[in-house]
Amino acid sequence: MISVILAKKILSLFIIMLMSMSLVKFKILKTSDSKVISLLLLYLFFPCVILISFQVDFTPAVQQGMLLGTFAAVIIHVILIALGSFMRKVLHLDAVEMCSVIYSNSGNLIIPLVTSVLGPEWVIYSSSFVAVQLVLFWTHMKSSLAGEPHMDFKAIFTNANMIAIMIGIVLLVTGLRFPTPVNDALRAMGGVVGPSAMIIAGILLGGTTWEKVKSYKGLPFVVILRLVIVPLITMLFLKYSGLANLVPNGETILLITLLATATPSATTVVSMATLFGGDGEYASVINVVTATLCTLTMPVIVWLYQI
Repeated sequence: MISVILAKKILSLFIIMLMSMSLVKFKILKTSDSKVISLLLLYLFFPCVILISFQVDFTPAVQQGMLLGTFAAVIIHVILIALGSFMRKVLHLDAVEMCSVIYSNSGNLIIPLVTSVLGPEWVIYSSSFVAVQLVLFWTHMKSSLAGEPHMDFKAIFTNANMIAIMIGIVLLVTGLRFPTPVNDALRAMGGVVGPSAMIIAGILLGGTTWEKVKSYKGLPFVVILRLVIVPLITMLFLKYSGLANLVPNGETILLITLLATATPSATTVVSMATLFGGDGEYASVINVVTATLCTLTMPVIVWLYQI
């Protein structure tokens, strides 16, 4: 049942992507226009939905669930980083390809998907995965793309999403609640996270030609690794590791982790590749292709997890 609901939600997001792509094809928008929406998504919409997700009662069940989600996210990323390094040597992947395989677009897609499929009360458990990824974005990913070993701790803790997570944790532990007008404003902003992410993908897709896609010979391997191999490995680990038995509702909490892992390649790879000397255009092609094909792969992965 969840896989059917997920398929419908992803299909609706895919339609949004096609709508925005058509605006580029008809010369109404340019690919550079996606930067404004990306900034709004990163610095306004997503922090709002993070803050709202922490407006729940800090019960023992919530504490245990967040710890389980964080532990599972750390273990999965350790496995994926090791797998990515191995595949980089075997398949001769470059830094952009390796990072696109390891890191998913959970920051933009997981919260709207969890809200639609499971309900808003489950969104808090997705924050654990997002927090782990944010740290790795500015450590492992940045050093890989820039070719430097230094970790940018300032960038980690001054990131708008990480600040929102830290504020959210304080509100969660203290039991403080936003006034109704603030709460309504945050929910309104958070409600556009999913559509905004797909609008960006559509704009990028509209500026991508088939000739450009075909020119990247490693693209098929990256897409298969990102959408099939990585989710399958994660699904098998989460399903048979026994972690789901450690806390109440553990199976559903780990389903959220699986959803976060099975999303397309991270849009952060695109921006970081552009900033730190990588092939940003190739990263955007990987992002767009995986965003398109995930409409087929994600429901299947969830179905396999549930049977």
